[in-house]
Amino acid sequence: MSNKTHRDEKNFNQAALDYHKAEPKGKIEVIPSKPHSSQRDLSLAYSPGVAVPCMEIHDKPETVYDYTGKGNLVAVISNGTAVLGLGDIGAEASKPVMEGKGLLFKIFADINVFDIEINEKDPDKFIEIVKGIAPTFGGINLEDIKAPEAFYIEQKLKEELNIPLMHDDQHGTAIISAAALINALQIANKNIGDVKMVVNGAGAAAIACTKLYISLGLKKENVLMCDSKGVINHKRENLTPEKLDFIIHTEIETLEDAVKGSDVFVGLSKGNVMTPEMLNGMKENPIVFALANPDPEIAYDLAIETRKDVIMATGRSDFPNQVNNVLGFPYIFRGALDVQATGINEEMKLAAVHAIANLAKEPVPEAVILAYNIQNLQFGREYFIPKPFDNRLITKVSSAVAKAAIESGIAGRTISDFEEYENQLLDRMGRDEKLVRMMQNRAKSNPKRITLGNAEEYNVLKAAQILYEEGIAYPSLLGDKKYIKEQMERFGINLDVPIIDPSDDDQKENRKKYRDTLWQLRQRKGMNEYKAKRYVRQRDYFGPLMLRHGDTDGLIIGFSKNYTSVLRPVLEVIEKEKGVDKVAAMMIILSEKKPIFFADTSINQNPTAEDLVNIAKMAEMTVKSFAIEPRIAMLGFENFAAISDTSKKVAKAVSILHEKFPKMIVDGEIQPDFAMNSDHLSDYPFSKLGTTPANTFIFPNLESANLSYKIIRGMKVAQVIGPILMGLKQPVHVLQMRSSVDEIVNLATIAVLDAQRREGKEYKN
Repeated sequence: MSNKTHRDEKNFNQAALDYHKAEPKGKIEVIPSKPHSSQRDLSLAYSPGVAVPCMEIHDKPETVYDYTGKGNLVAVISNGTAVLGLGDIGAEASKPVMEGKGLLFKIFADINVFDIEINEKDPDKFIEIVKGIAPTFGGINLEDIKAPEAFYIEQKLKEELNIPLMHDDQHGTAIISAAALINALQIANKNIGDVKMVVNGAGAAAIACTKLYISLGLKKENVLMCDSKGVINHKRENLTPEKLDFIIHTEIETLEDAVKGSDVFVGLSKGNVMTPEMLNGMKENPIVFALANPDPEIAYDLAIETRKDVIMATGRSDFPNQVNNVLGFPYIFRGALDVQATGINEEMKLAAVHAIANLAKEPVPEAVILAYNIQNLQFGREYFIPKPFDNRLITKVSSAVAKAAIESGIAGRTISDFEEYENQLLDRMGRDEKLVRMMQNRAKSNPKRITLGNAEEYNVLKAAQILYEEGIAYPSLLGDKKYIKEQMERFGINLDVPIIDPSDDDQKENRKKYRDTLWQLRQRKGMNEYKAKRYVRQRDYFGPLMLRHGDTDGLIIGFSKNYTSVLRPVLEVIEKEKGVDKVAAMMIILSEKKPIFFADTSINQNPTAEDLVNIAKMAEMTVKSFAIEPRIAMLGFENFAAISDTSKKVAKAVSILHEKFPKMIVDGEIQPDFAMNSDHLSDYPFSKLGTTPANTFIFPNLESANLSYKIIRGMKVAQVIGPILMGLKQPVHVLQMRSSVDEIVNLATIAVLDAQRREGKEYKN
């Protein structure tokens, strides 16, 4: 292991501990879902009011779904006997994993979770415990339970409970890989009933996968299953009941021989067990699912180099076609819960398989393409499994599962209007709830050089470490080199990135180059050569001059200084976009459901109507860059009245926008609470906003915008990203004073995306 790799692993391990240790402890929490501010609220929530729904449920047990949260509550249950790649680490040590699974349920499908770690290895006792707590839950997700006990536990609980239950380690992988298999066979032009398959691994996942493939049409006699001792054939003894089901009469004993002449290899074992020679022995258009993590059975790059015709999937996110359980389990439980299914049957699993497979064949929305920064994402060898950030998964998979439950007769309630159901799913999640992850994923696909000012500050150094280790950007640190190194040592941050000191000897040539540029730019605006020589030693000027000369791709500055003072050198060095008279700034407010955008929050103190028009246009372009359709509200303290001078100014701006840009979704002047409420908007049928709430707000002056977002930031009720500078030719953004680590990382990520967008349109001096 190289020193760099060792440092990265050490840093990551510490970051993982810090992440979990940070307050509040854990990854999930319980919050009230009903009003609780008054004595009356409390009397309804508890005594005496709670007695009424208790008796309703006693008389009509099915009403538990009407009066409690059972219908949206899943238990993630484990005894810690087969945790990730860690093995039997015990119930308590498995808790971080179970909390993490709960987090995924919530963020991908808005399902509430209690994680329950049971300190019991005896299968029958474990079953009794789960049965005893089952009335609390609408569904149960079994997790990280070792085979063969996992098969027995799941089967017995399915027989004795009447709620959705699934062991995700088995069926999650089976469902996603089955969808991938359907599509891979189509690309290979092969029939599932004809292919010969090798399954390397005979644990819970391998058994479940193979059984599901057989239900799709794979012939059992065409499957060679291997465990650590080789092929499971008629010569083997002391096999588990599950393995006995896959005995085949053959003289083949080794994995190497088994693979010869096969069509499909499914690896659910360990890394690097498949050699190039073994891959070369497979038939034309071989299908290879190397699903071991973190190292696949054969490395993706090696497989592609060995066989140009290989059709490959892995369990990793950094290669095409990731078999990721998050494509399935949140949406399967979502559909099952929404129809109050009494289980998760084969029909529901197959419905999920086909929904996932079919989704990969549909045209890919712009939002998904932007999320992965891929020019052309279409069904084929490098895309036959949907991407995890595809927001269509919740509607396609959940609906398919719900329909299958209804049609197979195990649904407790029906859905009569599936179009309305899909809208409810989108509203539940918010169409853009994955914005930060989408941005970071796009950035990782093509990282850029981002220079961070104030690099001696802990938050900036920590942000640089995250940017570097996550592959979001190639950070460089701007400031006093000696002091930065001292601070890195003090804080225990090991980071092998450039440190740029404007006063250092190694910057002598750059200082001369930058001095000449600054003097030429400002010589008729009070700048002489002496001042230029002095200013280029200041990082507030050095950073923008680096950017102008292409010595960095993006710039993040301003952590510890007044916004206006840091912005001034930027505006003196970096030119405005064509047609931009005044630059502006925008904040992204990541609310619980979806992002909203505020402008101008930092620069224009009292914009004219014409200025507001320009701000609105810049905001529209910026919002669209996040693959979000901007719906712009021009704000005022009156609704379409234009009585005050401020409202008249806003009304004039709206009139100009309607005349010059008739396709733009913008209206006002309107109060923000009305612009965010469908019922209120319905009072104004003439408005271009219709009844769909606005997501972009243009404020009439700086004070109102700045105070609004700072109240939200101070209350910590939403994550705030920005300010995003709009209207400059190059990516530069000025931080809020004392920005958090996450705020710095997010703004740097936006700088990377901005640089990606401008690539090919290089700024000319």
